[in-house]
Amino acid sequence: MAPGVAEPRFSWPLSPVPDVTRPFQQPETTYGPGHRGVDLAVEPGQQVLAAGTGVVVFAGQVAGQGVVSIDHDGGLRTTYEPVSPTVPVGTQVFTGQPIGTVNPGHPGCPAAACLHWGVRRGEEYLNPLALIQTESAIRLKPWLPP
Repeated sequence: MAPGVAEPRFSWPLSPVPDVTRPFQQPETTYGPGHRGVDLAVEPGQQVLAAGTGVVVFAGQVAGQGVVSIDHDGGLRTTYEPVSPTVPVGTQVFTGQPIGTVNPGHPGCPAAACLHWGVRRGEEYLNPLALIQTESAIRLKPWLPP
């Protein structure tokens, strides 16, 4: 794997697998325009699941929106919003464990509600979709010339 590229390690934070309504857009500069996560279509009140095992480091309000942040091994942090948290700070969570419910009101959401899911390593934002562990390995069949 190329330097700086993390291997897949997370699961979807919603079940069933949602539609992506807005993809990740890496900003060109630290404070430049971009989209530092993905927006996922969801029904209001749907459970949000921890995308990976870690510790809840924030569960509260930021600019009037409910947010949950989880620190994971390897210096990764996932963030979920707008969410009504159901886990307090300091809680050890495991992949697939409910951590809150989605609130309506994410700006620009074309669905009934959207979950914004972000991942970063330190100050670098990463594409969450590139870190999703697929359920099965890709296997190549032997190729025999005709």
